[in-house]
Amino acid sequence: MVIGGGAAGFFCAVNAARLAPGLDVVVLEKSTKLLSKVRVSGGGRCNVTHACFDITEMASRYPRGKNFVKRAFPGFFTTDTVNWFRERGVELKTEKDGRMFPITDSSETIIQCLLREADRYGVKVRLKCAVTGLLWSGTSWRVSLEGGQELDANFLCIASGGYPKKEQYHWLSTLGHRLVPPIPSLFTFNAPGHPITKLMGVAVEHAVVRIPSLKAREEGPLLITHWGISGPAVIRLSAWLARELEETGYKADVFISWLPTLNEAGLKERMLGARQTSGSNKVRARSLFGLPQRLWEFLLDESAIAQQNWAELTSKQQNALLNNLLSFRISISGKTTFKEEFVTAGGIHLSEVDPATMKSKLQEGLYFAGEVLDVDGITGGYNFQHAWTSGYNAARDIAGKSIS
Repeated sequence: MVIGGGAAGFFCAVNAARLAPGLDVVVLEKSTKLLSKVRVSGGGRCNVTHACFDITEMASRYPRGKNFVKRAFPGFFTTDTVNWFRERGVELKTEKDGRMFPITDSSETIIQCLLREADRYGVKVRLKCAVTGLLWSGTSWRVSLEGGQELDANFLCIASGGYPKKEQYHWLSTLGHRLVPPIPSLFTFNAPGHPITKLMGVAVEHAVVRIPSLKAREEGPLLITHWGISGPAVIRLSAWLARELEETGYKADVFISWLPTLNEAGLKERMLGARQTSGSNKVRARSLFGLPQRLWEFLLDESAIAQQNWAELTSKQQNALLNNLLSFRISISGKTTFKEEFVTAGGIHLSEVDPATMKSKLQEGLYFAGEVLDVDGITGGYNFQHAWTSGYNAARDIAGKSIS
């Protein structure tokens, strides 16, 4: 029995049924929808995995659970994911940032592939089945459902996903496993009232975002929104600092370099060149360095530069512009969930689960898969790869034990 009809649970179910044809496999899903995160991932395209084929490098992309996934990946890695879907008629493509999607650019392709596998191997699915309690009888698991029904299973895989509040894990309390308190990961930064929010929609292809007080930085695309800043650089930084930012109440001073390929000396040289070759031109007439025009004019306003020519800039104005280009400060206060892709940091303590099999070290016949574990990756397909890996590892061990 698999509790949870998401990516990890469904992958466990279809592979267990395939590897052990005599095994009766049932998926219990509390909602009315299967694979809901698969459907919304990547803007509806489904970021299946990441084109990283080195286990150590791949493991370094997980703020929590790095060592755990490093020991789990040999059982089912990115290459296996690509091959598994290819063998079932789904080809994946790699985008320039390493994210992998189905060539159809539709998450429905992945969903239909998994549903076909479920039909092929006789996996039963029960929707609107919320679990209220679990009890090991000595030979099997007794699963209590909302409404009073009880079911029995020799093997139980919990793949219920992450919950935002610790109290929502109450139905797991009888298992004896420690729980790392859940907090959000993968979120955007709010900057209420900051003038930069007037630039909503402006995007920069390559920026560096730093929070010096927390000794962290990330780089990549950045998007200005009506509530603050977003984009891959911000989302990844939020993952690395999920616990630290939660402790500060999501308040911090963030510094942005809009020109990460230039240092102070290089930028001064470029500005000097502009003064020499375009001295009579208005500074705001044309954006320099490839920055969006609206952002360029905003940074000039922040540097108290109005309608001056390049030759008329004072040293104070030039230094202010230089600072705003290389280290623009935004005080953030609060967070916003990144689209529908809510991810939690926290969950079942990893020391009590075997990464090679996903089996509980405390209970017989009990397995965990996916986000219910204290594992979370940065954005880019890493959380799905953990789902496939953990689901498959659990399925293989369950199948092996059921056959023996």
